[in-house]
Amino acid sequence: MSFALLLAGCGGGGQYGHTVTYVPVSDEEKATKTAKEYDPVMFQRQPDQWRGKPVALFGIVTNRGSGPGGAAYVTISVRRLEPRNACESHADEDTCRTTVSDADFGLVHVLVVAHGEDDVGEHSIGGGSLLRIVGTFGEETDPNDGGAIMRATYYRHWPRGFYVTKQATQQMRQ
Repeated sequence: MSFALLLAGCGGGGQYGHTVTYVPVSDEEKATKTAKEYDPVMFQRQPDQWRGKPVALFGIVTNRGSGPGGAAYVTISVRRLEPRNACESHADEDTCRTTVSDADFGLVHVLVVAHGEDDVGEHSIGGGSLLRIVGTFGEETDPNDGGAIMRATYYRHWPRGFYVTKQATQQMRQ
């Protein structure tokens, strides 16, 4: 899919969500419609109730490696989406950035098939990227830490520097 076509299909805020409040893109709305927002505490308590069902989460990539079938194997620090995006000026939504919590709510391992610039290049998925993931947890676990592995069915990517954490609101107006 070309970059221009991708931008045309994104709706308000463009590819990276430059709006005062978070606006999901149309594909994201479809993917999250039946997904349950990830709750790390409940997942730990009742993992069988979460497996095989669509789950959605936001996370900052801490590590990227190779997975089976050409997929990227990423470890992400789970974050919560902030209710309002940080903006330098509310008069100009182009200054707004998708904003997630500073707090880390645990690590999740994800197999994701990245495409185009998300896979290779300056703005590819890597350490410091933000991902919105929708996928399912199975029985697979990470061999190093025993954590559950999610298989992504949908992802949205913000490269390093294209989003902020809540801490940035100290420098940006909100």
